[in-house]
Amino acid sequence: MTRTILDVHILQTVPPSNINRDDTGSPKTAIYGGVRRSRVSSQAWKRATRTKFGELLDPSELGIRTKKVAETLGVRLVALEPGLDREVALELAAETLRTATGSKIDVPKRKVKDDQAAPAPESSYLMFLSAGQLEALAELTIEGAAGKAEVAVLKEFFRARENKARARELVDSRHSVDIALFGRMVADATDLNVEAATQVAHAISVHAVDNESDYFTAVDDRNTDAETGAGMIGVVDFNSSTLYRYAALDVDRLHANLGAGGTPTRRAVEAFVEGFVTSLPTGKVNTFGNHTLPTAIIVKLRTKRPISFVAAFERAVVPLHDGGYVRAACEQLVRYVPELERAYGVEDADGTWIVRVGDDAESLSALGPETNLADLVESVGAVVELRLEAAGPSGSQA
Repeated sequence: MTRTILDVHILQTVPPSNINRDDTGSPKTAIYGGVRRSRVSSQAWKRATRTKFGELLDPSELGIRTKKVAETLGVRLVALEPGLDREVALELAAETLRTATGSKIDVPKRKVKDDQAAPAPESSYLMFLSAGQLEALAELTIEGAAGKAEVAVLKEFFRARENKARARELVDSRHSVDIALFGRMVADATDLNVEAATQVAHAISVHAVDNESDYFTAVDDRNTDAETGAGMIGVVDFNSSTLYRYAALDVDRLHANLGAGGTPTRRAVEAFVEGFVTSLPTGKVNTFGNHTLPTAIIVKLRTKRPISFVAAFERAVVPLHDGGYVRAACEQLVRYVPELERAYGVEDADGTWIVRVGDDAESLSALGPETNLADLVESVGAVVELRLEAAGPSGSQA
């Protein structure tokens, strides 16, 4: 079966910054090719991409990942039944979620002050549900409670096998774009898991990197001229790097995850490409103001399997005589990619798109036609839509 896979390769320069720190507060690193590289975890960039979706998609097409899932559903119950008491709404929400997911939903054992409301029941782990799933569960809860606002009535409703099955079905359909892309794990009900349609690699620098430290002081604005000492001192670690970023999107898996009646696959693909390209983890961004965009983007449509180009940088790039890593990194890609594709017979892909900025990335024009981000997103979306139409309902191609 011919597959539809999108490979997204990015070169992005980040100035002194600490966008993804480890448990000691230092920028994450990794050894690759025998030298230490700057590293940004896949989790950090997936989170940044999901956050970017807030600008690209309607909230109804997105999900919510939280332990406070009962509170989230309770708000929807009160919206459907404005006279519903908050505490009752939380109890009803918790009962529906226990039935639908098989998960423990309990009130956390932490002290609250006398003037604070009792904490809402929480799940024991982050639960990822789409806006559509929450709305459907809210409607089922109201139906099951039958206007009684009593948990006992709702429990009796869910004792009926068909009603329990309806609750399970509601959390296993109408997946949001972010759930369809990044997947979902339900520890207490593996049949509700959603296999991720996209894989995101840890971004690594194409060159060797050493972390540095910034010793800083802050002045107390109320100090007099006689008080010359610092009000605060500290140290923050940072590094700067040119990162190679890579993600692979299995369009067929995404199409299956979204299912009929969900967000169109083309729209989800376009949102992912733009969101992944333009997103940036926000660690220490107020300290460093490191807002950059990629210097080079290569998108390839594959029909067999995803292929990363990270091996092009197994030998760390060294700075040119006048400084800079981007030009040498692009030239390494131009040498490596055609050889790789010829060696494995994968050079006949249906599409390659290049977006580049500046003379340093000019050599990349040898890999495919150049475009800009807007046209890249539209072109990729159009090709994906055509391939899905050609595949038909079965999703397979000759």
